[in-house]
Amino acid sequence: MSEGVSKRDYYEVLGVARSAGEQDIKSAYRKLAVKYHPDKNPGDKNAEERFKEAAEAYSVLSDSDKRRQYDTYGHQGAAGGGFGGFDPAVFTGFEDILGDFFGFGDVFGGGRRRRSGPQPGQDLRFDVELTFEQAAHGYETKVRVPRMENCEGCGGSGSTTGNRATCPSCHGRGQVRYQQGFFSISRTCSHCQGEGRIVKDACPTCRGQGRTKKERTLSLKIPAGVDNGSRLRLQGEGDAGPDGGRRGDLYVFVHVQEHEFFKREDNNVYCTIPISFAQAALGDTLRVPTLHGEEILKIPDGTQTGTVFRLEGKGIPSLDGYGRGDQYVAVTVTVPRRLTREQKKLLQEFAELSEAQGEDKTVFEKVKDIFN
Repeated sequence: MSEGVSKRDYYEVLGVARSAGEQDIKSAYRKLAVKYHPDKNPGDKNAEERFKEAAEAYSVLSDSDKRRQYDTYGHQGAAGGGFGGFDPAVFTGFEDILGDFFGFGDVFGGGRRRRSGPQPGQDLRFDVELTFEQAAHGYETKVRVPRMENCEGCGGSGSTTGNRATCPSCHGRGQVRYQQGFFSISRTCSHCQGEGRIVKDACPTCRGQGRTKKERTLSLKIPAGVDNGSRLRLQGEGDAGPDGGRRGDLYVFVHVQEHEFFKREDNNVYCTIPISFAQAALGDTLRVPTLHGEEILKIPDGTQTGTVFRLEGKGIPSLDGYGRGDQYVAVTVTVPRRLTREQKKLLQEFAELSEAQGEDKTVFEKVKDIFN
């Protein structure tokens, strides 16, 4: 704030009532600090002034003693250092207030230095598509996975000699500091990525990175019983870690194709087969396909359309290896679209006999018979 210019009321600056609590004041300041911070408004003098004004107001209203003096005597009561009692050189609340907003963990010397030494590698994802049968019975295959490998030329050190030197940009601190307005700001060193050291005699194969990308062929064993959306973890098959760190993991996501005949619910399998009117009325023996070969299914006489039969243990194996689901077979009675003259004659005779047997029953009674 310029000397000689009358200051706005601190409560007005933060946009809070005079009765505002500590949390309300903190929240109001945080919003203004994020909005007007110089990093977000480079070269904007008005934003810089608003930021300073908000910081000054917060430095007073967040301190119970200073706030009491300000409420009693106004700006004169809060004066005593910096501009209106706010000294950016000694004020330490910014990092707590601003938290992780747009990298403010690096502001005011609070930057985080990268931990030196081995780092864990990244986890990887691989998607595999299986047929319905492959998912049910299990499947083994080989897959090619691109991943980061330790450089063979330098053994993962990034250097032909294995030596490292202090970073000339940050002088080993892992941070570089520069002045912006009245703030001293620290950022993670881009030269050494915050480690404080750089590789000497960089390996020409990996250009000092210690790792190179390669495709590796892996054996993939899918257990019987996986379903669409199942996820398998292959420990230690992800990227190699920097500086010789442990490998990440490889996660395999399973996608199962739909089947034209079978449907799956949990470990049970469902299917529908058509039968003729004669088979339903007289009964029959059918050969029904299952995931484990054909099975004999006996259709009793008088079977109605929609009847469901259970084939025990003919479903999908449990992933834990204990037991299998069942297969449920629903039958639907089909009606022929075209009949020969002889077929029509026989059906007419059947209809006449059926009517003769039930001629003394009402329509309501016939319907009751169907459902009993």
